[in-house]
Amino acid sequence: MEDHTSFTACTLSYNQCRCFDRLTVDQRDFLDKNSVRIKYRKGEIICKQGGFVSHVMYMEHGLAKVFLENGSNSLVLRIVPDSNFLGLGAVSEEHSNFPYSAMAYMDSEIRQIDVRAFRTLMEENTGFMKDIIEILSSNSIQIYGRFFCFTYKQAFGRLADILLCISNRIYKSSEFDLPLSRKELAELSGMSAETVIRMLKEFNEEGLIKIDGKKIEVLDYERLKQISETG
Repeated sequence: MEDHTSFTACTLSYNQCRCFDRLTVDQRDFLDKNSVRIKYRKGEIICKQGGFVSHVMYMEHGLAKVFLENGSNSLVLRIVPDSNFLGLGAVSEEHSNFPYSAMAYMDSEIRQIDVRAFRTLMEENTGFMKDIIEILSSNSIQIYGRFFCFTYKQAFGRLADILLCISNRIYKSSEFDLPLSRKELAELSGMSAETVIRMLKEFNEEGLIKIDGKKIEVLDYERLKQISETG
């Protein structure tokens, strides 16, 4: 598995939240009474940049992207898989609007937790609060590393990062069905769709990966990791 201390263009959160284990039985009951589970279809908007924050969202099952947009352009900040949060910035009462948008990459189920109830749990349970602060810190560090890679890594390194990211952190397997279109993959790696298609073909021809439609198999993990590190 990859070293999380190294800089990569990977956007995927790798901290699976276990903070709910910190809660007492009564606090878990309180959480259940102040939350609801919502299903989102692939491509559906989960939250909108600038929208009022009424809930903290927890990804039960699925995959979503968090991004900034200005109407004509967008920038992906990170990908949210199972057991990760959306909207944690709202735990501070000073921030009542979403600073980003989020969209489901696949059919997803999200637990929406009333933000006031979430703040109450943080005030009552210091262990729970500590875990939330660590998640916020980790998310920030990951985004810093992503921007560093976008500035200094070449295209091949960034694409290798994303492929290893999906293999290691989503599927935990060398073989997987790519949940993203070529356009979405290009968006994550900061390149054009044409460039991504060309590089995937080169990776395939060089024996780094095997492509069969949406199915991708990582054939040479070490070489792909080397490209990621030196790219």
